[in-house]
Amino acid sequence: MVVVAKKYVVLRPFEGVPKESDFKIEEETLRDIEDGEFLAEAVYMSVDPYQRMKLGNEYPCDMIGGQIAKVVESKHPEYAVGAWVMGHFGWRTHTVAAPAAAASCAQQPYVYPLPDFGDLPPSLGLGVLGRVGNTAYFGLTQLCRPRAGETVVVTGAAGAVGSHVGQIARILGCRVLGFAGSDAKCRWLQELGFTAAANYTTADVRDFLKQHAPDGVDCYFDNVGGEISSTIISQMNPFGRIAVCGSISSYNETNKENCKATILQPYIVSKQLSMEGFLVNRFASRTMEGIAQNLQWVRDGRLKYREHIWDGFHQAPQAFIGLFSGANTGKTIVKV
Repeated sequence: MVVVAKKYVVLRPFEGVPKESDFKIEEETLRDIEDGEFLAEAVYMSVDPYQRMKLGNEYPCDMIGGQIAKVVESKHPEYAVGAWVMGHFGWRTHTVAAPAAAASCAQQPYVYPLPDFGDLPPSLGLGVLGRVGNTAYFGLTQLCRPRAGETVVVTGAAGAVGSHVGQIARILGCRVLGFAGSDAKCRWLQELGFTAAANYTTADVRDFLKQHAPDGVDCYFDNVGGEISSTIISQMNPFGRIAVCGSISSYNETNKENCKATILQPYIVSKQLSMEGFLVNRFASRTMEGIAQNLQWVRDGRLKYREHIWDGFHQAPQAFIGLFSGANTGKTIVKV
């Protein structure tokens, strides 16, 4: 069977905000599968801010990313035809997958059968029940280590990771404050159970924290970086914990001299803060543990989610570009 896959190629390094002209769709004739392999057909593709930073140094290059796919042909005993899988296959319609090659892949786990979500949509395997959910779960519980009664602050709080982090903190008995980019997003965060939320484009961050965290901040989950993070960190309590997940405020800045923010070291030293960056791949061996816990919370009604779905393979660049203007609420996905 001859299969011609379509795939997105990034033509050049992004300069500033990504543009549709930075992408090109190409066709690729796939070879026949061999023993231990299967052919996957994409159903949903993931669109995430980290893709802006992780493409490497050689161009043109294939666009990276996770996808939920169906097995359409198989010579692998653990991947039957019709099975759902999550794979780091990139933005492409079809992939010849060799699970045994996962051991040498930098993005562990490279591919795995999607757990049984029951009546929940398989697209959640890219969001609350996948890499995004595990980023929130492990980043908060393993780095911030919040305790009941503490105050947790989340930036990028209406995004896929941030909205998840805030809900877990609430489940753990914490007060949760969120920052997002619109009043509508802030209203949604309060529907999710955030104690309070502020539109960072109009609110005074320091005044908001003084009002809603008068006793200081214990944990900070940082998705954006920049001056807002410096302000939050200045209001933290002694021995506070900071998990740095992203820095979306600077991703599209071509002149890094424009990314200056108040220095953090005086606060880190005087308050004896713990600040640690992380990648979810660190917890790859615990992937199913995170999914199982998040799935239980979803089924219990304690963890809610929102998907921002773009319809059609051709919509992927627009969906990606929209991330950097705050067009999404929750997890952005392209339905292939």
